[in-house]
Amino acid sequence: MFTFLSPPSIEAIHNAALRILNETGVVINHAGARDLLTAHGARLEKNRVQIPPDLVEKCIASAGKKVSVRGRGPSTRTGQAAAAKHLGDGNLYFHNLGGARDVLDPLTGTKRLATVQDVRDSTRLLDALENCHTLTPFFTPCDVPGDLMSLAMYRHALPHTTKPLQGPGVQYAPEARAAVRMAEVIGEPREILTLAVSPVSPLTLPDHEVEAIFEIARLGIAFGALPCPTAGATAPMSIAGALAQQHAESLMCIVLTQLVQPGLPIIYCGRLAMMEARTGVSVWGGVELALASAATVGLGHRYGFSVNVYGFSTNAHSLDLQNGFERGLNAAIPALAGADELSGIGEMEAGVSGSFAQMVADNEFAGSILRLKKGFEVNDDSLAVELFDPVMGGSRNFLGQKHTMKYLRAGEVLLTKFAERGTWESWERGGRLELARRAQAEAEKILREHRVEPLEERQENELDKILNAAEEEMKKK
Repeated sequence: MFTFLSPPSIEAIHNAALRILNETGVVINHAGARDLLTAHGARLEKNRVQIPPDLVEKCIASAGKKVSVRGRGPSTRTGQAAAAKHLGDGNLYFHNLGGARDVLDPLTGTKRLATVQDVRDSTRLLDALENCHTLTPFFTPCDVPGDLMSLAMYRHALPHTTKPLQGPGVQYAPEARAAVRMAEVIGEPREILTLAVSPVSPLTLPDHEVEAIFEIARLGIAFGALPCPTAGATAPMSIAGALAQQHAESLMCIVLTQLVQPGLPIIYCGRLAMMEARTGVSVWGGVELALASAATVGLGHRYGFSVNVYGFSTNAHSLDLQNGFERGLNAAIPALAGADELSGIGEMEAGVSGSFAQMVADNEFAGSILRLKKGFEVNDDSLAVELFDPVMGGSRNFLGQKHTMKYLRAGEVLLTKFAERGTWESWERGGRLELARRAQAEAEKILREHRVEPLEERQENELDKILNAAEEEMKKK
């Protein structure tokens, strides 16, 4: 594991965040939250709540550090529950981008708004990809009312995967309650659901987000604060200053959860991006994002939290050279820093769009990152000294050696499916197909052939009933 921030630097960022919370404070106008915080030693300063360091440290200590999430079950076919993923167990897990608005066709270069059917199809495709370990609903369907988008994402993803399906980001308490009721249709919500809330940068929690955090904590659902500051716009331009703010925004949410439900499991997340000074857009592709993600890993691991950061991220609009090198850097660097989860399978255009071909390509890229993390062993067998004498006295190559087959089978060299590794002549004979075309063809093949065990009719009906009830409740909010 590589260390991208020294322990003194991590401590400096942590202490800066404590000062921000204590001296500047956070904008919270919710009366119940203010009363709760002041009852535990916080102070009021105009519209800000100043949170003392000892309260922050106490809440960090009480928070649950490990999170497990499993898929639906038990299966009506096998009777077995899906295996759980234990975040923080030393493995690296990948999941997809959540909430893309547009579907990109990489072959025509055109986009369209995502629909409910795209939510279903993307979930089924991701279910088939072995290196997508957990899912979040991928697309934000634009053919449902705005208030229902998050819940519609979850409702229409649930029937199309048996993998762990982490919940969408929510903003309102009714969304959190409805998501839990939907989870109950397929299992125990505390085992199969996580939920996230994104505070408003800088350092602000609107009333409805406070109520959502309170509801998630009361219901005992594993929680991830998902701050998304942009350095230079909604956070300081310096990476260190922006990290201190992001850290403070995570901690202010953690404090609220632990005051409501001590021990609530926490996923430590960060989504710090950089402002492109020439355009003002949020940059998800620069290597600075990878550095920030690696630093976020160090901060979260300081407390023993499992850490989820950006992985496959880019500002590119197509499956091109920029796309490849940006997502490669932004996944490899935090992976080597020890990230527990990397997001972004299928992401393009700074999260605005995604494509089915990109999902398939990222599945292969994830395999390369996992191979990178694995490294290689150095021992008597792998050093192979005893092979040299017979090889040099015979064929003078290693093709026929059992040792060669042993290490090929062990995955010493990752055999890729979409990367072009043939000769120019074989490439020409194959039609000069670029990765985008091969990946798109594979995505279409999977969508034709892959089947997911369906929910029972009563479960589908119950999900519709919950969504309809949530629509009525959301109208009243």
